[in-house]
Amino acid sequence: MYGAILGDMIGAPYEFDRGNKTKDFPMFTEKSRFTDDSVMTLAVAEALLDSMGGTEVQVKAALVRSMQKWGHRYPNAGYGGMFWHWLRMKNPKPYGSFGNGSAMRVAAAGWLYDTLDETRQAARWTAEVTHNHPEGVKGAESVAAAIWLARHGSSKEEIKEYIVREFGYDLSRTCNEIRPGYHHVETCQQTVPEAITAFLEGTDFEDVIRTAVSLGGDCDTLTCIAGSMAEAMYGVPLLYEAECKARIPEDLRAVLERFDEARGRTADACAPGKKG
Repeated sequence: MYGAILGDMIGAPYEFDRGNKTKDFPMFTEKSRFTDDSVMTLAVAEALLDSMGGTEVQVKAALVRSMQKWGHRYPNAGYGGMFWHWLRMKNPKPYGSFGNGSAMRVAAAGWLYDTLDETRQAARWTAEVTHNHPEGVKGAESVAAAIWLARHGSSKEEIKEYIVREFGYDLSRTCNEIRPGYHHVETCQQTVPEAITAFLEGTDFEDVIRTAVSLGGDCDTLTCIAGSMAEAMYGVPLLYEAECKARIPEDLRAVLERFDEARGRTADACAPGKKG
């Protein structure tokens, strides 16, 4: 969760190809602010906590309630046009999207369930309330699966093999091969593989974040996705955790703290080298 929110904040100043495709940049500036990625990540976390053990209908109803509630509370966070309208519908329906929003908000599903099957099911449900296109669902499931595998001790090679086998993403390119021609695009198909590649190449939490930002494109979302996986593999340095908490409002911070409590997170769980 911290990794997703931090990735969003750190990537936000460089969204819309505003960076210079380098790993050498300040991690935090006055422009390092949360966007819709963080709001919806925490909305999904709240919904899954509220509906734990529920049926598909109950979980999806909780997701709609929570996402609309937080979307109304933070209406200027930078939502896409179709999702903006969905947030304001009285009886919202999925609209066939394969945008990368399904993958950027799914982190909680990777942490809350005991089995990989449960994790993928929950991730699928979080996508289907809006992004019910097969590519939108695949984006969410693959990211949640990577988080689950990382926190259960799988190696990066094992995670890569699973993602390629189960979801068919092409992870053969390196970041050096992706970077030169990569541009702002908001689909799962052209964001999730790149985010996974940044995660696979990064050597620690900070390096994953820097690598993701260096690719450019839809930088806050790409780095949000990469950061969510990096946390599961490496943990989050305490300094960055403090920055995360300091840069979100009290009501969003309360959801984050509730999530920590639900997964039994200890006080030092995000120290460098530890998995949160």
